[in-house]
Amino acid sequence: MRSFVIALFVAALLFCLAAATAAQTPSNAISLYKHGTSKLDKNDLDGAIDDFTKAIELSSRLGPAKGSNLRNDFSTNSEADTVRVVDPFTANAYSNRGVAQLRKRDYEAAIQDFTRALRIRPNLVAAYVNRAAAKRALGDQTGALADTEKALSLEENNYQAYNNRASIRYELGDLEGAFNDLNRAIELNPKIAEHFYNRGYVRIARREFDKAIEDFNQAINLSPERPQPYQGRGAAWMKKGKYDEAIADFTKTIELNPAAAISYMNRGLSLTVRGRDAEAKKDFDKCLELEPELKTDLEQRVAIAKNIRDALLKK
Repeated sequence: MRSFVIALFVAALLFCLAAATAAQTPSNAISLYKHGTSKLDKNDLDGAIDDFTKAIELSSRLGPAKGSNLRNDFSTNSEADTVRVVDPFTANAYSNRGVAQLRKRDYEAAIQDFTRALRIRPNLVAAYVNRAAAKRALGDQTGALADTEKALSLEENNYQAYNNRASIRYELGDLEGAFNDLNRAIELNPKIAEHFYNRGYVRIARREFDKAIEDFNQAINLSPERPQPYQGRGAAWMKKGKYDEAIADFTKTIELNPAAAISYMNRGLSLTVRGRDAEAKKDFDKCLELEPELKTDLEQRVAIAKNIRDALLKK
């Protein structure tokens, strides 16, 4: 079965502006920032980017910061001449615009915005956490790990950073480190479903299938509307040879996320083991419609599923 990658949890930055900052920030810039954050919450990414860009322009017109090395971080000299940052508020707008870029999967643009934010506010923890998400998406696990560790050096009880570092460690094959980070994240905030279903995936990798199911159950109790814990629990059921239970969980995953190609694949594999080939073919066709690049992987797994079925029939 294809390995399950732990997802990073990236949230919009909802800053309460300090009185000193608000005093020097144009009120229309603050208004645009708030509108942008609202749009980000509603997943209106283009609208959010537009509002944050305008907020950046307005809050950056207070005059140049003498002796600043910000110029090195802008993509062109003309941009460096235009954007003059002295207002710490601008870092917030850059960071939130980076979140919108990240959600649009424009990872390079996101990294650029998070870096700009950090040039202005070097201790902005959320910018490190979210920049790590963008670096990870581009395959730069080393850079992502460095950013999460910097975030934790600044805020040692940041449960999001622990969760994200666990994701990176998982991908690097450090299951023990990932497990310990998720334990810490759960200790700091036991109300976050992601922490439990992420630990469930790590437990599957550790072959602790019953404990993995307990974690997925907890995640479902916390957020029954999320598809990930049903998908994870289905994977654990498959590992235990409980294919009917797996089929039920993958069906629930598909109800919650009809674009979940891996769930069609896994349900089809479970149906194949149970001898329900006609139903399985429909799932495989849907899987490849959603993600054609899975064809070779799927063919290999179907062969394995048929071997499992044949072995069970001989018992």
